[in-house]
Amino acid sequence: MLPKERILDKAFVLFHKQGYNATGINQIIEEAKVAKASFYQHFKSKEDLCVAFLNQRHDYWFNELEKFSLSKKDSKVKALSSFDFLIFMNQKENFRGCSFLNILSEIPSDNVKVLNVIQNHKSDLRNYFKNILNDELLAAHVYLLFESCIIESQLFKSNDLIEQSKKIIQTLIL
Repeated sequence: MLPKERILDKAFVLFHKQGYNATGINQIIEEAKVAKASFYQHFKSKEDLCVAFLNQRHDYWFNELEKFSLSKKDSKVKALSSFDFLIFMNQKENFRGCSFLNILSEIPSDNVKVLNVIQNHKSDLRNYFKNILNDELLAAHVYLLFESCIIESQLFKSNDLIEQSKKIIQTLIL
């Protein structure tokens, strides 16, 4: 594996598990087994690495969501299955929550470079629901429930609210 890939692999794990601020460049360099010069050859700053991480996380997360809901042909069932996907991810990642929201809480409000990546991810998620439901108001409602489930399940280390939200969504769309 090339140094850049090793750096991104380590950042992928460490930023998600430990958080952005708690993960130092030296730890990434050490665990990726690359020279400091090699790190800076690929990433000018920790911020640039963060942007690369979030872009990689975006692709990973949407690919996992697509794989998870691939067998669901009905759009309403597909929207509902996205909540099962949250349960799956919570179990897989031990209720770590959303990398994008976690990093949003760690960056200064004027960090436009990282903020744009986070906003684009959330816009893509809103569009995901809009595209499968073909109803803008309903999609906004599902999106807001989905986002609140991410936060609440991380906070309480529980999928209970996700299960309740699935029942709410069933009454809305089925």
